[in-house]
Formats: sequence, structure tokens, C-alpha cells
Amino acid sequence: MSFAQAKDWRKLPPEVKQQLLEALQQKTASKIGAAFKRKYKDDPSGFVLDCFSWSVDEKPAAYQLEILSALVEFKRVAVRAPHSAGKTSLAAWAVLWFALTRDGETQDWKVVTTASAWRQLKHFLWPEIAKWARRLTWSKVLRSAFSSSELMTLALKLQSGEAFAVASNEPALIEGAHADSLLYLFDESKSIPDAVFDAAEGSLAGGDCYALAISTPGEPQGRFYKIHARQPGLESWWTRHITLEEAIASGRINQSWAIEKKLLWGEQSAIYQNRVLGEFHTSDKDGVIPLSWIEMANERWEAWHELEDADRWLPFTSVGVDVARSDIGGDRSVLALRHEHVISELRKYNSADTMEISGHAAGVLKARGGYGVVDVIGVGSGVFDRLREQGFSVRAFNAASSAPSELKDKTGEVEFLNLRAAAWWRFREMLDPAFGPTVCLPPDDRLIGDLCAPHWKMTSSGKIQIESKDDIKKRIGRSTDDGDAVVMAFFEERPKLGRVHQGVW
Repeated sequence: MSFAQAKDWRKLPPEVKQQLLEALQQKTASKIGAAFKRKYKDDPSGFVLDCFSWSVDEKPAAYQLEILSALVEFKRVAVRAPHSAGKTSLAAWAVLWFALTRDGETQDWKVVTTASAWRQLKHFLWPEIAKWARRLTWSKVLRSAFSSSELMTLALKLQSGEAFAVASNEPALIEGAHADSLLYLFDESKSIPDAVFDAAEGSLAGGDCYALAISTPGEPQGRFYKIHARQPGLESWWTRHITLEEAIASGRINQSWAIEKKLLWGEQSAIYQNRVLGEFHTSDKDGVIPLSWIEMANERWEAWHELEDADRWLPFTSVGVDVARSDIGGDRSVLALRHEHVISELRKYNSADTMEISGHAAGVLKARGGYGVVDVIGVGSGVFDRLREQGFSVRAFNAASSAPSELKDKTGEVEFLNLRAAAWWRFREMLDPAFGPTVCLPPDDRLIGDLCAPHWKMTSSGKIQIESKDDIKKRIGRSTDDGDAVVMAFFEERPKLGRVHQGVW
């Protein structure tokens, strides 16, 4: 029965009246909801400006609104940008816009979110979606706030569709996503396998289907790079490079941060080009350790760090001790604490006082056991002598000393000019993806820069030589204290076939 059929409202039973009222409310809400969807379905920028609560001193960046508009126009959008330029916020807005402007229609919808690492989805993208969901102005969205059964940790389930997270190593699940309206969100796309992009291609052939790929760039390789390079077959993607200048002007990045990273990493380094300028850039061809290998070790460290305490803590192995040669010029003394394949932390001291550093190292060894590895060139010899005098298990690392002839690279063919070369090259091999690496390194900006810094060459005698610490300092303006401490911590007491050489490594 409708209101038109109701001859006398006063004579109707209460339950019938309630049914009629509910039907009227539902019909009215449906009309209002349809008006909302008509207004914003093809206007994500308008949705962002109108439907979120903004404080007086904040607003979306012009480039963020441009990218959202391009998503509707071109349907496939790839964005590279510096770190902290607002990529994750942009992704969260896209997910909420798509879900709220498609839900409740006769057709179904899906949003598939994936990333190069599950941690990116769990700790960054989906918390960002939840944050912006709390900032929705529901009176403008014309519905009630999401319930706990709708917005969950890694999913949003509404009336006629859902958004959810999928690991990037499961292309079959991505290929299996079908809906009348579909959005693929590729976060930190630089390391997402080509197979994942290929799995989405079938669904992007037509209809109300979209793809948004965002990332800080990395090595000039992989599908995300090929899209930005406009390689054949990928011309349908609209690409955008958010520049450092744009990010600074929008207030997303502080200029002082960019200057600091330029001094720390060097303007021509891969890490500065990738994370600060938002450019694809390969590591130096003569660099010892590629940046991408270090970033993989950072991802393993993050995964290790998320484990419960009982599972996280491995037996303590060693502490690498790099002693500052002076307390001026930016040099620092660094202790790298190693638990088997994990550097659990770096302890840094703006001091070259040998007794003070000896005390810090002694405290670690006394509490945890294991052994210490101390750079004995210069003032470090005093730290080594004091620790040995106190009875701790400690080994002297003399980077300039000759490497034992039995120390070779993994091929068994190449020798090293000195112990520094042997230590750095063996650490490189520990990080090489070809050998199934397990080393976990904390995502410390200075450590990353240090490990990327050294260059290498082959001498005329067929031995690997690593750039000296002094030469690196002349080239980049600082000492690689953090990197050297980590390399020493991983340089085992002796290789399987090795021996102690002249009382030191």
C-alpha cells in the first residue's frame, strides 16, 4: 500500500502507518542519494573539496586535485613524486570517493588496493583511509558514518560493493576481481611485479574501470618506470611527476628537509634523486651496494620489527664499533648491534673520547654477550685495548691490512686488496637478491646513504678495491660511520676457510 492508496490515514493500523513512513523515508533517501552520486560520480575533486572537513589553514594541493580529475578523464593514471608529497592521502581520497559514489546502485563495485609490501597497506594506506573517513562530512555525503562492520582494518564493505587489500605477490586474486565499477590502487608501485599490472589489464579494457598507480620512483626498471617512460603499449596511461618545488609550495615538504637530505646523501645519489626529487635514478654503476638492495633489507627489518617480542629477539651476535677520529667535522662514533642476521639498532655518539666509547661498548657486551669488532685505525685502537683489557671478546679490524688470500668473493675467483674491500664486498653479497638474502637493516636515512656511498674498482692485479673512508669523505663531505659499523658487525670472526691474519682480520 502507498500513501496514494491510503484513503484515511487516521483509520490505518499503527503497523501499517509505520510501514508507510519507512517506505517514504527510504524513497526520499534514495532520491537524495541518487542526487549525491550524480553530482560527484565524475567529480572526485569536487567530492574532496566539499565532503571532507578542512581547517582554515589547510587544503588539497592543486596537483592532487589535478590528478583526481585526470583519473576520471583518462582512467589510467600513474604518479611519481618525492617522499611526503601527499600520495597516500590522494589514494585514500580516491578510495572513499569511488566507494561512496558507486554504492547502493543496481550495479556492484570493487576497489582493489595493493602495494609492493603488505606493510604499506597495513600501516599506511588503510590507516589513511580510516583517518579521512573520520573527516567526512556525513550530512553532505547523505548517509550515516561507517559502522565497525563496514570500515574494518583492511576493508570497506558497503551495500553493493567493497574495497579490500591484496598482497602484490598474488596476481591471481587481482585478476579475479570483477565488478561493474572497478578501481585498482597500486601503492608504492615501483616494486610491484609486472604480473600484478598484467592481472588487472583484463578488467581495465572498458566500462567504469580505473587504475591509479603512485610511488616514489626507484631504479629505471619495472612496469611503473616503463609507464612513465611512455614505452610502446603503455601510452594509454596518463602520467604525472610531482616536483619538489610543487611539494614545497603546497606545504607538503619543508625546504629545510630537502636541503638536509641533499647534504646527507649528495645531489647525484640515487636516494636523493628518488626520494627528494621524485626522479627515476639508478645507483652508481661503480657503487658497491645498489640502493634497491638496501631498501629490500629495510623491508625485511620492518617485518622483523612487527613480530611479537618473543619471536623478534634472536641471539645476540656482535657489536660493530666505529670510533670517530675527532669530535668535530660531523664524525660520530657508532655502535651497530647485531642479532644474527638483524641489525637491531644503531647507537650514535657525538664523541671521540675513547674511554667513553669503551664504556658504551662494554655495557653492550656485558649485558648481551657476543663479541665486539672495533676499527683500530687511529683512536679506535684505544677502545680495542681497553675492551680487551677488561676481558671482553673483541676483535681488531684494521681496514688497511692485507686480506688473507683465502678470502674471495662467492665465485671463489676474485681476491681483495685489503680487509676493507673484503668486508664491504662480503656484505654486498649478503644483500644480493640472487643469493636469497636475510639481512635486516633499520630504515635509517644516514645508514642508507652510507651504504650507497662507496665505489669500487678492479685493480690491475685482479683484486677488488673499495674506495677509502677518507676519499669518500672528500667526495660527499662526511664520514660513513654508520655504514662502517654495520659492515664490521657482519664481518664474521673468520670465514669457513679463513684464519686470523697477523693478529687482526
